[in-house]
Amino acid sequence: MANTPQAKKRIRRNTNRAEVNGARMSRIRSFLKKVETAIAGGNKTAAADALKAAQPELARGVARGVLHKNTASRKMSRLSKRVGAL
Repeated sequence: MANTPQAKKRIRRNTNRAEVNGARMSRIRSFLKKVETAIAGGNKTAAADALKAAQPELARGVARGVLHKNTASRKMSRLSKRVGAL
């Protein structure tokens, strides 16, 4: 168990950040799921719109530090490729 005041504060901050980051990742996953379902449905316009909405969310995740830059780039590339193939 933490003994020093700064260790106790760090534990409090870590739990708060974990909550915020978890919500942020959940939101990003929801946007990606919308793109996936539109692709599975075969609806190119809906998939393109969902992809356009997901792009800023991924970029925001990178800016906030919950996603690695290359991970977001890879996801965008693969989704764009699949939407283009419809």
